[in-house]
Amino acid sequence: MSDPKRFAVFGHPIAHSLSPRLHALFAAQCGIALEYVAIDAPPESFAEIAHTFFDEGGRGANVTLPHKALAFELADVRTQAAQRAGVANVLTRLADGKIEAHNTDGAGLIRDLRERHRVDLQDRRVLLLGAGGAAQAVAWALLDARVSELIIANRTSERARKLADALAAPERVCISEWSALECCGAFDLILNATAAGVLGASMQLPNSLVSTHTIAYDLAYGKAAQPFLEWARSAGAARALDGWGMLIETAADSFEHWYGVRPETDDALQMLQPAGVPPNRAPLP
Repeated sequence: MSDPKRFAVFGHPIAHSLSPRLHALFAAQCGIALEYVAIDAPPESFAEIAHTFFDEGGRGANVTLPHKALAFELADVRTQAAQRAGVANVLTRLADGKIEAHNTDGAGLIRDLRERHRVDLQDRRVLLLGAGGAAQAVAWALLDARVSELIIANRTSERARKLADALAAPERVCISEWSALECCGAFDLILNATAAGVLGASMQLPNSLVSTHTIAYDLAYGKAAQPFLEWARSAGAARALDGWGMLIETAADSFEHWYGVRPETDDALQMLQPAGVPPNRAPLP
């Protein structure tokens, strides 16, 4: 192996992050030497800490809450994925010294749904709960995956409208007031991109959103995903999935972005995901 290159994950808090373990697994799998650490960066100090990391030889960094918008603003250049999302979860120091912003959230979600859970997204009716940074990234990816209808619902309807306008696809995208969700009927796929679970809040959603073929997916994982998943199961969803696979795929996408080689992700998922029922790989009806 060559001398290790320096990488990091920025967040606040960050002690819980699995990124160091994930990237160590990927590096060992690919025979690559790297040094990867977790760095706690309070929002008011994020830019200074990030610049210091790169000035001292850092090559790349993953970025998690609450810094994705700050990472986008910090960058000198932005990939199309970052430009469309308006936020970044990957920063890279380029050969000319500039800092590049990139976003892997949307690609990671789609890869997990299609390849791990065998979900066919084309011509599906989708409800996206939330309109923040993660929702912005996955909304573009869902349109690229050719869903037939995307309804966005957010507690603050103005934010949902702003995202819908940015997507510029009125024939497929509309918004719903949170209080009017019960009028929307059932969906093929419901995605929770809100922070409700992270904040420990229960999910109060109408059961009419769910039919016997609905797949419910929370972008969060572990404890944070439980309120939404419990609601989905009680409402009769065909499958209720959390974001473990998305976490692994977004990390693998950033690794590939830096090294040009994509690690195998199923082994990493099995090693890091808590013991439980194996994911259902049946196709979406």
